[in-house]
Amino acid sequence: MVGETLVGSHATLDALFQSSGAPGDPPDLSHGAKWKEWLFRAGQDESVDSLSVLGNVLEEFMDVVPSDEEDRQVWENSRERVVKILEENGFRYFQGGRVLPNGTLPEETIISPANLQSTLKPDSIEDLLKILVNGLRRAMYPLEHRRKGSISLSFLSEYDIQDLLHALLRPWVLDIRPEEFTPSYASLSTRMDFLLPKYSLVIETKLVRDRAHGKKIGDELIIDIDHYRVHPDCSSLWCVIYDPNHYIENSGGLIGDLEGESKNKKGSVNSKVFVI
Repeated sequence: MVGETLVGSHATLDALFQSSGAPGDPPDLSHGAKWKEWLFRAGQDESVDSLSVLGNVLEEFMDVVPSDEEDRQVWENSRERVVKILEENGFRYFQGGRVLPNGTLPEETIISPANLQSTLKPDSIEDLLKILVNGLRRAMYPLEHRRKGSISLSFLSEYDIQDLLHALLRPWVLDIRPEEFTPSYASLSTRMDFLLPKYSLVIETKLVRDRAHGKKIGDELIIDIDHYRVHPDCSSLWCVIYDPNHYIENSGGLIGDLEGESKNKKGSVNSKVFVI
């Protein structure tokens, strides 16, 4: 039943589960079988709070009411089925992505500081960035759906995405240099979104505006990779593509084409690509 709430590409599903705390790499299975295997794996792993993972996976679907009236009716029916199935298995969903045993209130849950620290503390800049990038949608959620009377935020431009990512990075990384210029390449220079000089790492963000842009995003990134390859302080490039409307038709193919080392006489850069 949970699977009926999960739509989009494999990359979308992978990002949702990874940001929700699901353990291990994505199962190499069909879309419908992947989520079942991943939830089962979470339930078998004693180091993972499987109810927390399930709650995180369900949160956006359960808490966000569709604006369209026709979609709302379908959503209400599906949500009711999820609630019913959880109750039949002895659980209850609470707003904010919390799934607890029947009879337990959210206030009664206890989180051990030691366990929290060991679970969330990243071991490297790469681990940190994976958590932050894969968790961007979850970070947006409470800002988009704020308490009554508060101004909700929207993420409708690349600057919005950059500002959120910058805010998430600041507690962890001391030296963040936004909008540094790259060296000239093919008589052109471009601004990078973020340079982390200590780690020789650049983060580039993209917002897919429409289907036509979705078809051209790969070409844009190829040009970006060419620019960053000649930057003396960039050995790693992280490309973060925010595609909330699923305009990219084959995100897996895009990632496969662009990830890895790009090298020529002028330099090299190792690229990672995330479609959120």
